[in-house]
Amino acid sequence: MKYAVAPSRVAGVLIEGDDAVFPVHRIYCVGRNYAAHAIEMGGDPNREAPFFFQKNPDNLVTEEGDFPYPEKSSDVHHEIELVVALKGGGDNVSLSNALDLVLGYAVGLDMTRRDLQAECKELGRPWEVAKAFERSAPISKIAPASRCGHPNQGAIWLKVDGKMRQEGDISQLIWKVPEIISFLSGYFTLKAGDLIMTGTPAGVGPVARGNVLHGHIDGIGEVRTRVI
Repeated sequence: MKYAVAPSRVAGVLIEGDDAVFPVHRIYCVGRNYAAHAIEMGGDPNREAPFFFQKNPDNLVTEEGDFPYPEKSSDVHHEIELVVALKGGGDNVSLSNALDLVLGYAVGLDMTRRDLQAECKELGRPWEVAKAFERSAPISKIAPASRCGHPNQGAIWLKVDGKMRQEGDISQLIWKVPEIISFLSGYFTLKAGDLIMTGTPAGVGPVARGNVLHGHIDGIGEVRTRVI
């Protein structure tokens, strides 16, 4: 096929213990999926229907790369998240089949321009300018489900310069991974290569240039990035 301009490279994430790379199709993100975080953001902690936004594949930062503090923002926050990597897809996936689509799991950061997000909320505008900006999604290697299984509990935490900022357990997810996959597939055709960021526990807060962020999920892995 002849292209009018050179196509962009395919964004990829390394897989632990494998020389193959996971090619990323789309990145879906679940909002307010931990009750304590919903409360701290002024939301309802009860089990309402999940809502989603997207980041772009080229927003990913892999292999402990740096996170450049973005221009036009003065309040950028960290959000540590369990990430689900899909090896299959479809529409209207049943709960019983949802985990069959999962290749593995990773640790990710949903970096957020909180000041711009607040403006978007006030004006009723979409969140892309606050969420889908360059290098806003640092991510660890993918831990294959063949090794780590399908965890439904385990500590999740984030330290900034060695000090604990966020701390929780993935058992506290309001919407569990199979439910997220099933619900999302009712609105989008899921495909192999999709990533799903499942939400963040309480404790989100600002970062500054020079900070080192270190995130962890038991049994999955760790993500590190430096704010530059």
